Amino acid sequence: MNEELERLVELDKKHVWHPFTQAQTAPDPVPIERGEGVVLHTADGRQIIDYISSWWVNLYGHAHPRVSAAIAEQASQLEQVIFAGFTHRPAIRLAEKLAELLPGDLSRVFYSDNGSTAVEVGLKMAYQYWANKGQSQRKRFLTFDGAYHGDTVGAMSAGVSSRMFDAWKELFFTVDVLDYPNTWENDARCEEKEARALKLLDDFLDRHAQETCALIMEPLVQGASGIRMVRPEFVKAVVERLREHGILVIFDEVMTGFGRTGSNFACEKIGVVPDIICLSKGLTAGFLPLSVTVAREEIYREFLGESFDRAFCHGHSFTANPLGCAAALASMELLQSEEVRQSFKRIEKAHDRGLDYLRDLKQTTAHRICGTIGAFDAVVDDGGYTSSLGNDLKRWFWDRNMLLRPLGNVVYQLPPYVITDEQIDLGWKAAAEAMIKLNPPKA
Repeated sequence: MNEELERLVELDKKHVWHPFTQAQTAPDPVPIERGEGVVLHTADGRQIIDYISSWWVNLYGHAHPRVSAAIAEQASQLEQVIFAGFTHRPAIRLAEKLAELLPGDLSRVFYSDNGSTAVEVGLKMAYQYWANKGQSQRKRFLTFDGAYHGDTVGAMSAGVSSRMFDAWKELFFTVDVLDYPNTWENDARCEEKEARALKLLDDFLDRHAQETCALIMEPLVQGASGIRMVRPEFVKAVVERLREHGILVIFDEVMTGFGRTGSNFACEKIGVVPDIICLSKGLTAGFLPLSVTVAREEIYREFLGESFDRAFCHGHSFTANPLGCAAALASMELLQSEEVRQSFKRIEKAHDRGLDYLRDLKQTTAHRICGTIGAFDAVVDDGGYTSSLGNDLKRWFWDRNMLLRPLGNVVYQLPPYVITDEQIDLGWKAAAEAMIKLNPPKA
């Protein structure tokens, strides 16, 4: 590292507070100069394959020219305007496009700036919806074990069972946690686990249905808790039970939205329409912070009235930022292109071939694929997010010019759609080699 880069890193360490990082023990941060397609270029000249879409946000590769051009054009016209009492073309057009893409009557778009906030908005909408209807006894929220919905207080409350937020648990509101029957390829106990989870849900509803406001869940794939998956049939059965009791359904598709599960949205793959859906990450193709919480028309209408106390009193300085909306419009156009549509199936097949390197290794288990997401668990004594194997795996991949960031003992790929089959194959080969070298089977 040259003197200029060393100075840059020292300044970072002096002034910057990084997320999800123990600064005292973490290695030095890596300066990135630019990105192009699936490759990140470091300041010292390395080329790194980005297998995780830079925290799951980058859909079409870094610095995509169409999105860059859309932002530049919008920046020359309008960069920001207060969204209370005002509007602008990018926000209107984006809301229209999202209503076209989403199933059913998910048509009322509320803008905010990140996934956690989109979830916070959804929880508040659901709570006030029942209050506006005169059913203020509906205050209980349902979540699934292992759920992660973000880092604001409401989102942390909904994700309390992920056990990532113990430092703030005294701040949380109470949620009721459902059993999550995570499944994988050839899971012999799949139906047994689902039946048990549904029986527990039925028991809860028998006692508390009329007090329950909403369920919030990550449909098909739980992200941060370890890329845990469930079958569409299970989610559909859950939603049907809740609908029988009038309980609202909130889908947190911050990670699963925009093609990640092989369809535009996971709810389409399941065959249900939630009452509220939360979207962010890939919304702007990873270029700018933006999120939306989209509600069904029925939800929206309960906030209409002659007095302000029925209105949804929530907002942000950068609500519906025109630059973010312009980026999102370009992202939605790319999402519907034939090249991107074909990449969903192509990537899924490439994961299936790549996991063949790992399926017969005794030190791996729970091999699983959902659309463009592939994952497996390393068999270890200390499984979970803090598994000691995690840091060893990060270094292993980094030494091979790969940004492949395991969640503890869970190794996964969630790549940009421009990744090649060869690059996917290279990543899974490296994972298999890591298992042999770093995690040999126990005698």
